[in-house]
Amino acid sequence: MCGRFTLTVDPAQYSLDEFIFPNQFAPRFNIAPSQPVLAVSNDGKNTADFFLWGLIPSWAKDPTIANKLINARGETLAEKPSFRGAFKYKRCLIFADGFYEWQAGAKIKIPHFIFMKDRAPFAFAGLWDEWRSPDGDALRTCAIVTTAPNELMSALHNRMPLILDSKDYAEWLDPAPRAPDSLRRLIQSFPAEKMSAYPVSTSVNNPSNDRAGMNEMQNAE
Repeated sequence: MCGRFTLTVDPAQYSLDEFIFPNQFAPRFNIAPSQPVLAVSNDGKNTADFFLWGLIPSWAKDPTIANKLINARGETLAEKPSFRGAFKYKRCLIFADGFYEWQAGAKIKIPHFIFMKDRAPFAFAGLWDEWRSPDGDALRTCAIVTTAPNELMSALHNRMPLILDSKDYAEWLDPAPRAPDSLRRLIQSFPAEKMSAYPVSTSVNNPSNDRAGMNEMQNAE
């Protein structure tokens, strides 16, 4: 799964000229579910905006379903009622420059920071939807798609977020409805040789902690 990530470098500084980013950027070192995340939806505008992390399907009666829908298992997107509509019609990119995972099987779970070796920002494959409250207020929310782990991640967890190669952004953001089989090739683990990881402080365990240095290598406390 993916339950915490970072976006500390403004993606507008990198070669993502096809997207329009907000003028104001605030680095985030410990983004948690229910918080705003920077994403581009497949509405054809290629404009990044903030969505709340935790999908609320448009048909949901109770918005607290978002607590259970922060991740969407890539292999079953076309089968699950909560995700199959969004998989066909409403896909998005969620920008990050790293994420945290806690080492599975360890007596004391040690958080690790996972990132690209070149430190460039990247994008998770996501699903989004718009939910309207009984009062008519619109809320745009999203979930991060997950897949099988690569060789690096398998030592930490049995899942990893679906990180898309930049050449596949346009296909994932196709505004047209897509049959599941036409997108299935994109649901695969990102190459391990392009990634790195190291342990970080357990201060990341508390989602209220969000400060510079949290993603730096150090002994777990």
